[in-house]
Amino acid sequence: MIQITDLTKQYSRNQPPAVRNLSLEINDGEIMGFAGLNGAGKTTTIRIVCGIIFPTGGKVLVNGKDIVREKVAASKHIGWVPELPNFEPTGKSVQLLKYYAGFYGIPPKEAEAKAETLLKKFNIWDARKRPLKDYSQGMKKRFSIAAAMMGDPDNFLFDETLNGLDPEGVKNMRDFMLSLKKEGKAVFLSSHILSELENVADRIAIIKRGEIVKVVERSELSNLGELSVKIVLQKADDNAVSLLQQFGKPENSGNEITLHSLNIPSDEVYKVSEALFKAGYRVISISTESEGLEDYFLELVGSGK
Repeated sequence: MIQITDLTKQYSRNQPPAVRNLSLEINDGEIMGFAGLNGAGKTTTIRIVCGIIFPTGGKVLVNGKDIVREKVAASKHIGWVPELPNFEPTGKSVQLLKYYAGFYGIPPKEAEAKAETLLKKFNIWDARKRPLKDYSQGMKKRFSIAAAMMGDPDNFLFDETLNGLDPEGVKNMRDFMLSLKKEGKAVFLSSHILSELENVADRIAIIKRGEIVKVVERSELSNLGELSVKIVLQKADDNAVSLLQQFGKPENSGNEITLHSLNIPSDEVYKVSEALFKAGYRVISISTESEGLEDYFLELVGSGK
């Protein structure tokens, strides 16, 4: 459980606070979305919760431990997956995971066995002899998750983790987060795209200029508009459009196809990409959004008051 109370962070007296009087609670067995435009204060908040930087004011409790006064004890209950993984580029996966295990007091033999289990779980075991600088972006993110899981923490923080993943990677990441929820973990997931959070989060806190402007239930978002799916193919044709008619009403423009009036639930959108893959199409990107949801989001966080 993560409890954030009146959190404030000011980097300079000449600038407004990056985070201002922010209060939020992420419960065990809950996925809390954290949405805002770039620069709104999402990453600053997450880095404070992780103990990477100190707040100017306020308090963060992780499983009842103060992240400032009891940093070592609190940090053991946190698994952090940053947007841009920053690992020793020449390091190799097993050695790095064993090194991180030392922070949790895990004996070397146990750490090696756990590293193998996690690397196999996230499909990067076969790359264990390669330096991390040779990993793809998706592989680096999966390694970040393995590193976050070494200490078996109760709380996970994901900072823009869905960015840059292909459709299969997005689905796998969402499934993983849902599995953490089932295990009773607290999950805090940030994104600047509200529709990404709609498909996985129980609640979503919306931040603007360092302050929470609204906390909404997932059910509230689904009522704001009709769900649509935007697909970009390497090469779209009439056959692709015909194939997608089984899922809704496709509308194409060049290599981009938008599916309206979906006849499948939002958590089964992955079936769209699966059907395209099986038919031999290369999917460049796929995203969902509630038509009307984006307007709602921009109304809350845009430059206007």
